[in-house]
Amino acid sequence: MSQTIGIIGTGYVGLVTGTCFAESGNNVLCIDVDQHKVETLQQGKMPIYEPGLEHLLERNISNGRLKFSTNLEQAVKQCSMLFLCLPTPPGEDGSADLNYVMDAAKNIADIIKKENITDFRILVNKSTVPVGTADKVRMICRNHAPGFDIEVVSNPEFLREGFAVEDFMKPDRVVVGTSNERAEDEMRDLYEPFLRSGNPIYVMDEKSAEITKYAANCFLAMRISFMNELSEYCEIIGADIENIRIGIGSDSRIGKRFLFSGIGYGGSCFPKDVKALLHSTDAVGAPLGIIHAVEAANARQINRFVEKIINRLNSAKDAKIALWGLSFKPNTDDVREAPAYTIIDRLLEVGANISAYDPEAMPNTKSIYGDAIHYANSAYDTLKDADVLIIATEWNEFRKPDFSVLRASMKQSLIFDGRNLFDPDSVASEGFEYHSIGRLATGIIS
Repeated sequence: MSQTIGIIGTGYVGLVTGTCFAESGNNVLCIDVDQHKVETLQQGKMPIYEPGLEHLLERNISNGRLKFSTNLEQAVKQCSMLFLCLPTPPGEDGSADLNYVMDAAKNIADIIKKENITDFRILVNKSTVPVGTADKVRMICRNHAPGFDIEVVSNPEFLREGFAVEDFMKPDRVVVGTSNERAEDEMRDLYEPFLRSGNPIYVMDEKSAEITKYAANCFLAMRISFMNELSEYCEIIGADIENIRIGIGSDSRIGKRFLFSGIGYGGSCFPKDVKALLHSTDAVGAPLGIIHAVEAANARQINRFVEKIINRLNSAKDAKIALWGLSFKPNTDDVREAPAYTIIDRLLEVGANISAYDPEAMPNTKSIYGDAIHYANSAYDTLKDADVLIIATEWNEFRKPDFSVLRASMKQSLIFDGRNLFDPDSVASEGFEYHSIGRLATGIIS
């Protein structure tokens, strides 16, 4: 049955969630405090890059199922389900900042009380929040709207940037945290169109649902950091991390995903969620030593990569650097915690000149670095007189370059590949000195 749904917050999660719910036939009202952003979305213009989302956004705006507003009161009055899709940035101590979530809950409860809304309302925590947040939101509702029929549900998202539409429309699983039978029925009905292929919906208590999201991301981060730490050993002894990845990934107990070595994880989820879970577990005296090691390994991996570049150049002062990739991963313009930024910061610190290219992330980068680096019109435009090419993001367009163009453009035929895009021997046969992750350098220039 079609429902009227309110989405509070039109960031990455809110925009994907609201658009996909509208695509399945629901009426969706998305609320944001940013008037300019709301006006932009009302025109069908995307504030983020996410493959496949713009088409769905335009279609559902056109057919009237997806609307945007700054009027929270309107959403509370009209919508029986309100999804809190709000930022939970890390504080200085690593803990998740819940101010946006708590303020929204208070405002919603105040509206329910003021307008005397006696119909059942469900507040759904879609944001990634630490354990106990559902209880805190429930207490706010009870304090600000005592006696009103409000239930709080935890419904963590498991969206991969670059594949978010696919992940939402065809989820591996849906996790719902609630002990309320009516709320469970409403959530099952809402997600039924997305689970027709037989993938499960797991209903559990709120705290378990909250931990499930953190545990999933931290476990994936652990796989990445394991391979990255192993890659250093492989470089020292002359093994090939790519062969090892294939060898262990074929084990059904392990699986193939998240075993690619590189220059570390970034983005809006893994770094933040690792810090938040560490803070929560440390606070109750149950520290996760393995996740502390994951965080340390991730920082060490990117720093080791940058220092290898600087050492190879002897001095990077005044060196011309060609940098391919700025986003933390391909198919997104998200630059939060991007490894490329650690590379930029360190190379600027030692006086290098950087010319960068990314298919989507250059506007976001320019808002941070301004004129401190040069922004090229294409990957090849970064190469003129370059001392080294650095690959920081594995965009598809970087996978099959014309090495004759690289060779003719660059001052030195030197590549540092942080994403293992190329076969080392093939690159060496093209006349390049090639450094990658977890594999022996090839084509060394004496």
